[in-house]
Amino acid sequence: MSRPRIGITTSLENGKQTLDLRYAQAVEAACGIPIILPILDRAGTARDFAMLLDGLIIPGGPGITRGLIGALPADLPAVDERRDLSDELIYHAMAERPFLGICYGMQFANALSGGRIYADVQRQTGAAVHSAERGASEHQIQIAPTSRLRSILRAERLPANSHHIQALAGLGEGMRVSARAADNVIEAIESEDGRVIGVQFHPERMGERGLPLFADLVQRAASHAYQNL
Repeated sequence: MSRPRIGITTSLENGKQTLDLRYAQAVEAACGIPIILPILDRAGTARDFAMLLDGLIIPGGPGITRGLIGALPADLPAVDERRDLSDELIYHAMAERPFLGICYGMQFANALSGGRIYADVQRQTGAAVHSAERGASEHQIQIAPTSRLRSILRAERLPANSHHIQALAGLGEGMRVSARAADNVIEAIESEDGRVIGVQFHPERMGERGLPLFADLVQRAASHAYQNL
């Protein structure tokens, strides 16, 4: 059996797709094959493309506009409508396959499930600064004891990086919290059926500490592919 093929969506700005190299490197280090996805416009194309993949990552990006509470601040641009549509199409097309959402990707999956999001959690709730661009640094997160995330990371606490302005205000259907920061900001979620893992921090920037999340996705993708031979 070949190595699992993991699709990774991209950012879109001024008609150009971009992706931090570290996402693909993390998938490769976890023994998966990273496949960079194009921006898609049609559901049929997304369904056909999904047949090439065993798992999906939606990585970081601009501001989520679905389920938004408040207005996006000046230092957070809104997601391009074409990326928003493309991410939705491939997410639904991959509905049977394992998923890892990172920062924007976690927020996006939660929003598609009917969840809500603060436009600026710091200013709307009085939470600590969670954006490196606003001066935040690494902070500790508390991982729920019975969560899948705990079994993946094998830790009760984890030092995580800070790279977000938005934060979840309400969970989508079928989602549950798997980690929080000290100020109660949601740092990770997972679906009750085990398909979706979402983290607010960026594991691709955390070296060996973050690699288990990619290894878990690759392992789940391999298991799904084997069961569907």
